[in-house]
Amino acid sequence: MRYERQLMLPEIGPEGQAKIKQARVLLVGVGGLGSPIALYLTGAGIGTLGLMDDDVVSNSNLHRQVLYAEEQLDQPKIDEAVKRLHSLNSEVCLKPYPFRLTSDNAASIISQYDMVIDGCDNFATRYIIDDACRAAGIPYLYGAVCGFEGQAAIFNVGGSNARHYRDLYPDEHIPHPGKQVVGMTPAVVGSVLAEQALQLICGYGEPLVNKLWSIDLRTMQSFVIDL
Repeated sequence: MRYERQLMLPEIGPEGQAKIKQARVLLVGVGGLGSPIALYLTGAGIGTLGLMDDDVVSNSNLHRQVLYAEEQLDQPKIDEAVKRLHSLNSEVCLKPYPFRLTSDNAASIISQYDMVIDGCDNFATRYIIDDACRAAGIPYLYGAVCGFEGQAAIFNVGGSNARHYRDLYPDEHIPHPGKQVVGMTPAVVGSVLAEQALQLICGYGEPLVNKLWSIDLRTMQSFVIDL
């Protein structure tokens, strides 16, 4: 009964739900983007969800990091995220990583998963994810937000025709766009990323493989381009 409403969808059904239960997803960053991703994948019944973050709950982040509450200020985000997600769905196996992804630990951790979803906010970590996913032969679901704008893409799928994060941003010294953002932007982009994960797992729809989706919430204009 728990998954009845999504089991009704022919794109998912019992076979798709079984695939969701078997899936292993690593989420790097459990903040603004990571909050809706973690909540919706947990709600959907993902089999194993890895959570990686080394930060603490901050008052200035609560407007967009909806996993957390005021009484959790200054507590490790990973600990509080696990508590919240476990209370949402105790069937999901949650694997916490209370540290940053680095070039030293990326290969050993990422090799345990079927895909990696980007919930981080810096270019350096994204290059590490891209390289490690490419080496492991698994998808990298990319997302980014700034202000009222957001984008998403799926890299490292399609064999020799696959596009990579480095194809989109080849220069590792790109200036950081800043952390100004309205809370709804990561909510929208994070929800899109969670749904893209289900598309890949269940094999339905037209996932953003080798495509970049962008949206501006001020105008509600969105578009998809081939990479």
